[in-house]
Amino acid sequence: MITFENVTKTYGSKRAVDNLSMTIEDGRIFSFLGPNGAGKTTSIKLMTGIVAPDSGVIKLDGIDIAKDPIEAKRRFGFVPDTFDMYERLTGREYLRFMGDIYGVAQAQRKVHIEKYLQLFSLEDAYDQQIRSYSHGMKQKLAIIGALMHDPSIWILDEPMVGLDPQSVFLLKEEMRAHADKGHTVFFSTHVLDVAERLCDEIGIIKQGQLIAKGTLEQLR
Repeated sequence: MITFENVTKTYGSKRAVDNLSMTIEDGRIFSFLGPNGAGKTTSIKLMTGIVAPDSGVIKLDGIDIAKDPIEAKRRFGFVPDTFDMYERLTGREYLRFMGDIYGVAQAQRKVHIEKYLQLFSLEDAYDQQIRSYSHGMKQKLAIIGALMHDPSIWILDEPMVGLDPQSVFLLKEEMRAHADKGHTVFFSTHVLDVAERLCDEIGIIKQGQLIAKGTLEQLR
């Protein structure tokens, strides 16, 4: 579960997030929909602890990220819309590093890595340096690393951009399976068609304010 309680964030004179309150229940795929500059990415940065709110409270699985940031961050896997990777590492070295950061047992990480390397057809690139990867390959590697510790909450910022059609289809299937296990998937997009086809619930943000939230039928 993800909870925003009267969250505000201002950059200079611009209020990027304006008194945002919402709850995303477990077992749902939630899409945050809005045009570029609406406040989607800022909301995600607040949720993941990258930036702090000016006011308000954000809780992940009931844990206040401001009061207990380490425990809150154990609850989610985050895939940003841009990738700042150690590009002289190989894919193998990068995933080993991510497994060590999250404290994932060797047996668990082996099963996870083998599954997703095969799923995303990255086996042949596993021992190549990341700087040789295409944008889509880097995105796939970031997804594998972020989900290494099997978090209950997935936070994905524009996750379909740059992926080939087959990988988009497979990622959607994984998102659905994760939600069906009673977990939470939060992803941002500006593509209405993606939200319509995939989500249990949609939130529409404009100029930092949540202007609508509900199922597709409710919004219609």
